[in-house]
Amino acid sequence: MKIRILGCSGGIGGRHLRTTSILVDHDVLIDCGTGVADLSIAELAQIDHVFITHSHLDHIACLPLLIDTVGDMRQKPLTVYATDATLEILRNHIFNWAIWPDFSEIPDPENPFMLYESLRIGETVDLEGRRITPVPANHTVPAVGYQLDSGTSSLVFSGDTGPCPELWRAVNKIRNLKYLIIETAFSNRERQLARVSLHLCPEMLAEELSNLQRDADIYITHLKPGQTELTMQEIQDSIGEFNPRMLQNNQVFEI
Repeated sequence: MKIRILGCSGGIGGRHLRTTSILVDHDVLIDCGTGVADLSIAELAQIDHVFITHSHLDHIACLPLLIDTVGDMRQKPLTVYATDATLEILRNHIFNWAIWPDFSEIPDPENPFMLYESLRIGETVDLEGRRITPVPANHTVPAVGYQLDSGTSSLVFSGDTGPCPELWRAVNKIRNLKYLIIETAFSNRERQLARVSLHLCPEMLAEELSNLQRDADIYITHLKPGQTELTMQEIQDSIGEFNPRMLQNNQVFEI
């Protein structure tokens, strides 16, 4: 599995800040933030599967536009995977004919541009040997992370999460864990904001990683624009022994 980071920022601004989206091979997206807009139309048309962690705008901003752009170019519907709670939010608040057309009914319900597929935590979707499994997350809306497993090794993406013991119980069961991408949205001076918004700051990240019982290369995502250097320095001060690195746009992992 070839995994390319299309966006990993907690905001936008300038040429290099794109919100969360991860391209797996040529046909799978994990989240659909503004990073997707950098793909060509030909690349967009190849995407068959979109796995959503949660319904916040920075993770779904390009989903309506993606489907609108390439729906009529495709031979089959694009499948959107998420938990029932997240799918309900998408139906009620995005694809509701007021914000955006309901592409699960266009051009007609028997032949739509988009299909919804419900997921449950711990239940794996197998796409020709590429195993994608929702893992627990703890956020202000229903949310999950994802384990991507090639059979040889695994990458875990936390999505947006605050403290979550269930996440670590799931991660610690992954024998072939190679990479862990975990959010740290705020610096320590905004710990209270991180707490109430169910994100992490460096001090909270250190507390969470004390539960990790597997070796993994750790990458930090969802850094808030304007606080990136401060937050990464605080992370180094807190968990330098883990050798955490900042996730970068267009970074590529192979598992």
